[in-house]
Amino acid sequence: MKDYGTLRDYLKRQKQMEFVLSFDEIEEIIGTALPRAAQRASWWDTTRSPDIQMPQREACLAAGFAATRLPDGKSVRFRRIPQQRRPGLRRGDAD
Repeated sequence: MKDYGTLRDYLKRQKQMEFVLSFDEIEEIIGTALPRAAQRASWWDTTRSPDIQMPQREACLAAGFAATRLPDGKSVRFRRIPQQRRPGLRRGDAD
């Protein structure tokens, strides 16, 4: 299983409310290839099955972003989640 801590750290540094990264850009950030499963929209869905831990989803949420794979199948939109609506985070966890 891959470690997505570098993606989390990258997302935390972003100032935009919303932006898009290509799979190539994400692979450059994490330093390795994404799994084939990343091509499925459900793999990126940060609201899907919150009881099942998925490291890429946890990294996005920990950074305060929701991820959505775009219809082109080669890029992901990251949208900042308002702090009061972040699932699974307790006060102080977002820092």
